[in-house]
Amino acid sequence: MFKTSNIKSNRCVKAHAMEMLSELRGTATTTEYDRMVEAIELLTLVQHGEEDLSRKRTLSPEQLRTRLSRERARREEQRS
Repeated sequence: MFKTSNIKSNRCVKAHAMEMLSELRGTATTTEYDRMVEAIELLTLVQHGEEDLSRKRTLSPEQLRTRLSRERARREEQRS
């Protein structure tokens, strides 16, 4: 669905066509670039996770809860 603010008259389009195309290209390029950056970041996280698994640098859920509880308690003590 089109937004009313995006609707331009024929006269406006003809007068500003190059400017509008540049704006659209910049937006599309930015969106594609952002998607590529997010994909690379995700793949990097997956790679790190696989390395951690292969090196057995993982925690059980209980170990994680304990570590988080200790960290939370330490932060609360620092605030006091």
